[in-house]
Amino acid sequence: MRYIDNRDVNEAVTEMMRVLGPHDAEDWSVPAGPLEWSCWTTAAHIAHDLLAYAGQIAARPTDAYLPFDLAVRPDSSPREVLQVVTACAGLLGSALATAGPEARAWHWGPCDSSGFAAMGVAEVLLHTHDITQGLGVPWLPPAPLCAAVLHRLFPEAPPGDPAHVLLWCTGRGDLEDRPRRTSWIWRAAVAE
Repeated sequence: MRYIDNRDVNEAVTEMMRVLGPHDAEDWSVPAGPLEWSCWTTAAHIAHDLLAYAGQIAARPTDAYLPFDLAVRPDSSPREVLQVVTACAGLLGSALATAGPEARAWHWGPCDSSGFAAMGVAEVLLHTHDITQGLGVPWLPPAPLCAAVLHRLFPEAPPGDPAHVLLWCTGRGDLEDRPRRTSWIWRAAVAE
């Protein structure tokens, strides 16, 4: 398995735009699949997390998240929110491209750039899936990106189709004879 990096973040966001862009005129006030958030709020959350990860890997704090936040104007259209996601993904991608594999920043412990890339990809894929469920759009995240996320963030993941396994690992789906997860944590921090 190759090192997950900025190219994977770009690929995930490109896929998100491909899937959701044609539906940006629909009602995004509906719940995003199993979430309590609306589709709009879920998309804004993706942008928020991508920006937070970019800030962390750029500034490299060792003990906390930086004290800033993203505020997407509440009157923004779904198309505008998707543009914000694209911008934040670009910032994360740029920060990752310049950080190098030795960089460390805080995410519940020291996290390397591949961890931030994997979390960014996971946020995009999982919440795009939530939004597609809310909008009634059939879609599964691409298997290669899911496999990369599983390898980096869920090393204990069972074998199987990567998209279904990732959804199961994050409490979003059933997996053969395994009960649906009701809680989960990914492993972004690295042992030093």
